[in-house]
Amino acid sequence: MVWFDESRLDDQSALGSADLRLRTLAESGARVRREVGAAADAIAEAVSRASDTRPRAVIAAGPDSRLLRAVLEPFCPVPFVAWPAPALPGWAGSLDLVVVLAPEGSDPGTASAVAEAARRGCQLVVATPSESLVAQHATGRWTTILPTDTADQLATAVAMLSFLGQIQLGPNADPEAVADALDVVAIACSPNRDISINPAKMLAISLADASPLVWGGSVLAARAARRVAESIRRTSGRTALAGDAEHLLPVIEAARARNVFADPFADDDGERRPVLVILDDGVDDPVVRDQRIRLEEACLGHDVRIEHVASEAAGEVDRYASLLLNGTYAAEYLRLGLVPD
Repeated sequence: MVWFDESRLDDQSALGSADLRLRTLAESGARVRREVGAAADAIAEAVSRASDTRPRAVIAAGPDSRLLRAVLEPFCPVPFVAWPAPALPGWAGSLDLVVVLAPEGSDPGTASAVAEAARRGCQLVVATPSESLVAQHATGRWTTILPTDTADQLATAVAMLSFLGQIQLGPNADPEAVADALDVVAIACSPNRDISINPAKMLAISLADASPLVWGGSVLAARAARRVAESIRRTSGRTALAGDAEHLLPVIEAARARNVFADPFADDDGERRPVLVILDDGVDDPVVRDQRIRLEEACLGHDVRIEHVASEAAGEVDRYASLLLNGTYAAEYLRLGLVPD
């Protein structure tokens, strides 16, 4: 049996056992500044190279391409394709821009796609460690390496988005604003802040006896929801789902009515009820608003708790980073509080 001991969330000895993981989260903003600063000259070179003509299309290659898709699809003025396969579309050529996120740089499939892009004469911008396998295959006249060294996907993505924003192919992604948003979350969710004023600890407590359903309405909030659900599964070994409203509604509607007279100890059958976690990035879209109302009404009708995680950061990427880090902190505190009986 595993149970949740919330006292561990404020216990210095227990927090010390999770110091490395929590410190890694606290340094998220610093990693963004470090990656973008180290790549500043390379970004300027890539911007000057791309400023002459607008590409026919943008192809985000490699397994980390989905984050770029979530950011760029609503804004990119030319056709955009996310291509996670270890190759490129057959039509890709010298008129196209290929961007690749490879924060670790060791994936052979990504290296193959990069080599193919260089061979076809595509303009190629790759964010990867300068001595990595991927970098070794990114050789060509029209290739720029954005050097990275933290293996942080978000920090690597911010460096690439800074480049794409400067050439008007994506939204303005101010690295300093993203780093500041991450710092705000790190302060609010610090292990030194007690449960009563720590949003991540309070969220972890609310998830302790539940099966989380994580929902974000916008494209980026939905991406953050999937990542948060992954973190919860990884840290707790429990079920956590993320999906669109139509995917989560049947789970909410299938929840059995709570017996208010039940003894939570004597009648515990080990079943965890769903709890809806709404990641709110402030997008006021009619479709998103309608989906949110449907979810909240379903929760009200089936006695399912709702938890809100919001971000007041200014930019789209800033809010995504804030929601993601807040949920990841909660997942780590959930791991910390779960102890064997």
